[in-house]
Amino acid sequence: MTQPGQFSIETVAPKIRKVTFTNPPVNVVGADTVARLSDVVDELSRDEQVQVVIFDSGTPEYFFNHADLAQVADLLAQTGPDATPLFVDLSIRLSRAPFVSIASIRGRTRGGGDEITLAFDLRYASREQAVFCQPEVSIGLVPGGGGSDRLARLLGRDRALEAILTSQDYDAVRAEQYGWVTRAVADADLDDFVGGVAARIASFDKAAVLAAKAQISRSTLPPAADLRASWAQFAESVTRPGFQTRVPIIGKLIAEFGPDEVERNLAHYAGLANQQA
Repeated sequence: MTQPGQFSIETVAPKIRKVTFTNPPVNVVGADTVARLSDVVDELSRDEQVQVVIFDSGTPEYFFNHADLAQVADLLAQTGPDATPLFVDLSIRLSRAPFVSIASIRGRTRGGGDEITLAFDLRYASREQAVFCQPEVSIGLVPGGGGSDRLARLLGRDRALEAILTSQDYDAVRAEQYGWVTRAVADADLDDFVGGVAARIASFDKAAVLAAKAQISRSTLPPAADLRASWAQFAESVTRPGFQTRVPIIGKLIAEFGPDEVERNLAHYAGLANQQA
């Protein structure tokens, strides 16, 4: 098992790896997270033996959580090839990776963390524990990591608008109904179910698996240009008064009610922040 920073990589079987994200207390996604996950994707992509990769969390109650607001400037400064924002480059490479990526989701999956999760090929969610949200609009931002682009393709225009504009939490049952996740599974069965799917795909011919993935990707993935445009709009929204006004209010709510309470009920406290803005 290798442990590059916040991520550990386990060999589950000759063709299957498991990548566990652990960034306590609440698995926020920072510039350091994006850089390390980018390296993980590169490492696994170079390994010709790898056919399926399971992504899970080592932090109870959280999968990939929202962006770390303290690292927004660093996230905006990160670039990949051809000056593409590194977050955008990571999401593109995840979707096009020469392996099948499977998310095993327990806990809150919001904002930038949800955008990473949407880049995985398959998403299986704990019926009892998984929660999904794109909260950006509620704090004066727009999604920047592909949330709008990918949800519009998965949910349809009206449901994507509902999810983005209300910034509400969605439980796993509603997420499955809308197409946000591949399937909601009873928490007690999630590990075995995901393991079974991974083992079945890993037993097939890799060339056929990747060719089928490429066929489907051609008609379903958002164009890279659209993802770059969304990131530019996100970067611009960071400078607007709407966001700049709400950030200190969120900080006061965290100081008053505690970070754990605010994280658990983020949609509620974002609503309070808007009432005070």
